[in-house]
Amino acid sequence: MSFTPIRPKKISAQIAEQIRSSIMSGEFAPGDRLPPERELAEMFGVSRPSVREALNMLAASGLVEAYQGGGTIVKSLMDGSSGNALTDIIRGEQERALDVIEVRTCMESWTAFYAAQRALPEDLRKLEDIVAAMEGNLAGMKPSEDLDANFHIVIAKATHNIVWLHMMQSIFDAMKEFQQSVWRAVYLTEDDHRTLYGHHRRIFEAVRDRNPERAREAMMEHLSFAEQRSSSYVRQVRTGA
Repeated sequence: MSFTPIRPKKISAQIAEQIRSSIMSGEFAPGDRLPPERELAEMFGVSRPSVREALNMLAASGLVEAYQGGGTIVKSLMDGSSGNALTDIIRGEQERALDVIEVRTCMESWTAFYAAQRALPEDLRKLEDIVAAMEGNLAGMKPSEDLDANFHIVIAKATHNIVWLHMMQSIFDAMKEFQQSVWRAVYLTEDDHRTLYGHHRRIFEAVRDRNPERAREAMMEHLSFAEQRSSSYVRQVRTGA
């Protein structure tokens, strides 16, 4: 019988493992910026070169990307390159955004389903805060597009499935410009804003009440409405109306 000698892990490898665990648990989402090297060194109680080496290891594995003067950003697990080809496709052919919404409807109906089963108290607090902020925006007809996007990302986080989260973040990043245009063009009336608020409240309440099927149906209702309005926007652009 032969044994392999046990070797202590390098400090940088231990740092990389802890950061990787935080990313894979959803503590850091795609696009989030990691704390600066100096701050990480203080948190871990190590030297900055050890932190730098750990970040280089994570970058080599594709989990993060370092930017000159811009810190270290968490990458999506779905990102196979630097850029987002889907964003470029949607810019060139806005009809393709409707294809993405169709995919979103399938995906998000199930993220809502699983969120209703798995959401933790802190997830529910975040969702409740977002819905309350959307309600507050109704009085002055203030757009809630950022809150809307954040709501869907928090739903994905509440599944506690890192793949759902990264897939959703990648899709939202690709759709950001299109969604902004839709908000400015078709969600114009108080009824529109109240309808969207009502959709999000019903989804939140179903998740809070631990009712997966009701959460799935509420999300389907919301995204069917969004698909109708997005189709209307695409027709406007196409005809120049």
